[in-house]
Formats: sequence, C-alpha cells, structure tokens
Amino acid sequence: MVKKKKVIKEAPLEKTLWLAADKLRKNIDAAEYKHIVLGLIFLKYISDAFEELYNNFIEHHGADFEKDEILLGEFKDECLAESVFYVPAIARWSHLKAEAKKPTIGRTVDDAMDAIEKENKTLKNVLPKQYARENLDKTSLGGLIDKFSNITIGDKESRAKDVLGKVYEYFLGQFALAEGKKGGQFYTPKSVVQLLVQMLEPYKGRVYDPCCGSGGMFVQSEEFILSHQGKIDDINIYGQESNQTTWRLAKMNLSIRGINSQHIKWNTEGSFLKDAHPDLKADYVIANPPFNDSDWSGSLLVKDGRWKYGIPPTSNANFAWLQHFIYHLAPNGKGGIVLAKGSLSTKSSNEGEIRKAMVKAGLIDCIVNLPTKLFLNTQIPACLWFFSRGKKERSGEVLFIDARNMGHLINRRNRELSDADIQLLADTFHHWKTKNKKYTDIQGFCKSATLAEINALDYVLTPGRYIGIADEEEAFDFTDRFNALKATLKEQMKKEARLNKEIEESLRKIIV
Repeated sequence: MVKKKKVIKEAPLEKTLWLAADKLRKNIDAAEYKHIVLGLIFLKYISDAFEELYNNFIEHHGADFEKDEILLGEFKDECLAESVFYVPAIARWSHLKAEAKKPTIGRTVDDAMDAIEKENKTLKNVLPKQYARENLDKTSLGGLIDKFSNITIGDKESRAKDVLGKVYEYFLGQFALAEGKKGGQFYTPKSVVQLLVQMLEPYKGRVYDPCCGSGGMFVQSEEFILSHQGKIDDINIYGQESNQTTWRLAKMNLSIRGINSQHIKWNTEGSFLKDAHPDLKADYVIANPPFNDSDWSGSLLVKDGRWKYGIPPTSNANFAWLQHFIYHLAPNGKGGIVLAKGSLSTKSSNEGEIRKAMVKAGLIDCIVNLPTKLFLNTQIPACLWFFSRGKKERSGEVLFIDARNMGHLINRRNRELSDADIQLLADTFHHWKTKNKKYTDIQGFCKSATLAEINALDYVLTPGRYIGIADEEEAFDFTDRFNALKATLKEQMKKEARLNKEIEESLRKIIV
C-alpha cells in the first residue's frame, strides 16, 4: 500500500512575519514595539511602490534622470497621479538593507522617516522616529529589516491582492492582543467593524468616526464599497483622535490603502471639548467610543448645543456620545455605534429620559445584543445601536436582535463573529428594514417592536425584554433546576460537617 505524502501547509505570510517580528522584540513592551514594526512595514510598502515606478521611469529616461529638474518634476507628478509617495535615496529600502548590519542603523531609519516627511506633506509628523533609541537593540532592528526584505508588499501585483492590508490588519490585531486592555484603545476587533459596516452599507457620501483609533472603520468601509463594485472616491472620510500615536497609526493605515486622510484630525482635547469638524453633517457615523467614560469634561459642557434630547450626566459619556453622533448626522444620515449594554436600561442621572426622547423622536432603528469576550479592552457586556434621521421605512418600530450565543472562541479570552454570523445579522436587519417577506420575528433571536410595546416597558431597550427565550430553551424547568441545586448544596454541607467533625476529633486526640 502506497503511503500518502503528508502535505505541509504553509503558514500565511502575515503569520510568518508576525512570528519573526515578535521573536526579535526581546525586552520592549508591545505598546512601544508596534510603532517600530508598523513603521518599518509602512516604509517597506511605500519604497516597493516607489521603486517599481522609479525603475519604469529609468527605462524611458535613463538612470540619472533625477539630475534633471524637469524630468524629476515629471516623475514626481507621475508619483502623485499614481498615489505613490516620493521616496528620497536615503529612505529607499535598498539603502536600509545595505546599512542593516551597521550599529548606526537606528539613526539611518530615523533619517529616512524625516526625509520622507519632508518630501510628502500629507505625512508630516506622522511617521515614527524612535529607531535610534538606546533600548532598541540594533541587531534586532537589522534582523527585522532583513526579514522584511524577503517580501514585496507595495508593487502593483501585491497591491491588487491587498498583501499589505492583510499584513497590517493582522499585526494591529496581534499587537492589540499582546497589549491586552490598552490595545483596545486603538483597535476595534475586525468582526465587530465588519458587522457595523455590513449593516450600515456606506456606499456613498461622508463617513465620520469621532474616536477613530487606528482607522479600522474607514478601512472596512472601503473594503465594503470595493467588494460591491463601487468606487472608493464615492466616499469622503472624517475622523478625530485624541491620542497622537494612535492618530499616526490611523494616518499610516489609511495611506497604505490610498485612502485620503486629510480630514483625520488630532488634538489632545478630543471630540467633546474641541470638535474638529463642527459643521460636518455626515451620511454615516460609525464608531466605538470608550465605554462608560467618566473623564469626559461633562461639567464644562452642560449648556452645549448638542444635547438636544437631554443633558448627559457628567459621570458617564455614553449619552453624550450618542447625541454627538446624532448632531453630526445629515437629514437622511445613518449611524451605528458600539456602547456598553448598560446604556439600554440605565435610568440614572437623566439617561433614561434621554433614551426615551430619542426613541420618541423615531431615531432608533435597531439594537443588537452582542456576545461576550469580543473586545480586548473590556469584559463589560456590549451592544450595537443603529439610528437614522428622516426614518421612513419601519417608522414607529425598532428591531431587537439577540446575538449573545453567536461567535466562536479564538483563544481562551477572546471571541469573534464568523462571516456567516455577520451575514445572518446583516440580512435580518436589511430584510426587516425593507419589509422583505424573508423577515419574521423569531423567538429568542429577533423581534420588531412597536413604540407602544417599548413605552409599556418604560423605554428600556434590552433585546431580551422583547425577544423572549428561544424555543429550545423553553423546556428549562426552574423548579427542577432549583431542587437539583438545593440537593447538591445539601450534600456539600453534609460533607463539610463530616470534615469538620473529623478535624475536631483529630485535634482532641492531639491535645489529650
């Protein structure tokens, strides 16, 4: 009998690169190391794209064309037309590779980043320049450059396959996992972003995220448009971020995909105190703001014009975020955001009244109860709010979906939604919204509730209140379960009593 040859599956490129990069990390925290690695990946990408265009230009004009100001000007115009950054000689990857083994490689990379920023105004103050620092082992840095030299991620073929997009997204996710709670500040899990985008369908118009992190919402919006044969130029993105290093990640993340990031702003005050887009009316708002933020300077904004539905408590920003999003919606705009599940039922400090006012105004489209363990930075139960202005379809109704039992574990601590899960949730919403015959209320999963039903429950929006228990769960007998638990507890108490008696007898013998 002929033995079958064992097929060895090669690991995906992004995973292979991650393992190599992580091995070289040594004693540097993941929070610092991510900027070093992602900066190098960005540099490799723009250098690959540049050198392909550069070599083509040499074929037609000769190797020394850069000495001719007119030809150099023509080449730079071509770079601009092809959305390729101009990379000076000292910043090209071939130069870095040649210098990789030298102890001065850190300064060489910093100089490369400086040179690129001077030539490309859109990258000013964006690129990391921390490679010459003492605690970064220069042998490891050279090793990283060697590893990245073995791949091509910026030529036309690689761009068509989105090689860099996959690598960058994977690295962002892995760094967020490595950082634990802090990682969630710059990264929203991909499956959650995909669900938001699939349900909102941002085909055309202005897309806004006032707490944009590393830009994942915009990237997924672009991928959605391209996958539906749309044009990326049909959307304009607007964002804001209060953490400068995270803002830099967002700018690089968008630049490598050719997405115009000129409206992605940074300031330390944040969207509440210093709104970078005060006059913006967006067609889509997609966001994952900090949960239950108590440090949002609410006491300074009591009379703010954004609080149309009620003054949010100074101790919790959830309903400030909701009203900030609604304030920025165009007359027919739509929004989808992630919030702590407590926002659905809280009645403290005017929150219940704000929620009631928003429901009565017909702004709420859908509420989705999410599974646990989806987020890296919190174990707080989460939900999705979907809202819209100028609501015509399903006026006077709200769709409730319970997705708590969906998703699968990717490790002991984290869960993600599958493509099938996302498709089911998005289809359910769209079928309901368009009154498609495929939609039907399903006990334990989805329910279209009227405003009268919501009023009867005092405007609490927890999906379980409307959906009920799934059919297969209805066989649960509370009395039987209670009696079983009671019997177990009784048995444990007997064992404990016997054990205590044995201990007492043993002590008595010792004392005697």
